[in-house]
Amino acid sequence: MSGRPPDPSPHELTTLLPGDPALAAQIAAGLQDRYAADGRFYHTLTHIYDVLNHIKPFLDRARQPRALLLAAWFHDAVYDPRRSDNEMQSAAYTTAVLADLGTADAVIKETARLIGLTVTHKTAVGDTDGHILLDADLAILAAAPADYAVYAAAIRREYAHVPTEAYRQGRTAVLAQLLARPQLYYLSAHTAWETPARLNLRQEMAQLSKGV
Repeated sequence: MSGRPPDPSPHELTTLLPGDPALAAQIAAGLQDRYAADGRFYHTLTHIYDVLNHIKPFLDRARQPRALLLAAWFHDAVYDPRRSDNEMQSAAYTTAVLADLGTADAVIKETARLIGLTVTHKTAVGDTDGHILLDADLAILAAAPADYAVYAAAIRREYAHVPTEAYRQGRTAVLAQLLARPQLYYLSAHTAWETPARLNLRQEMAQLSKGV
């Protein structure tokens, strides 16, 4: 995978939000605070910026590019490792925020739909916008081994409340589900990501089995 481009500016989010610019700036600032909250080690603005940077090369293919970008910004707005409904809570939060700003209903619905896809990371064959978002969200799996190790360690820190053996079992199950998929990525441009991603997943599984 190529090196990181410059991070997006928070101003990019305010330009996506309609209505009162002051309210848009307030919402953008609030979202940044959410991503900087205590207990977040992977699901931070760095992850959001990575997702955005992986989406931008494919925006010209998107059917609703604005909704796609908004979904990228808001898809982890709610994140509590002790809950299992973070994605749907993020979609609900985003829907409320966008409605308050007077966003068009079609944009709100599509943004919420895209966020909802991150529950299973699966979508229909013809869902181009879904493909772009889901590939970007899982791009970290195909990172260089050292970067993947940092990611895996950050996830463990987010689940610090889970006892070691329970975490090993739960995380191993998640990795096994990913490995069982016929393909991890939807876009043909990301075919080359399959091999490094699967190598990273297997390596993490091997470390978990050894108690590392």
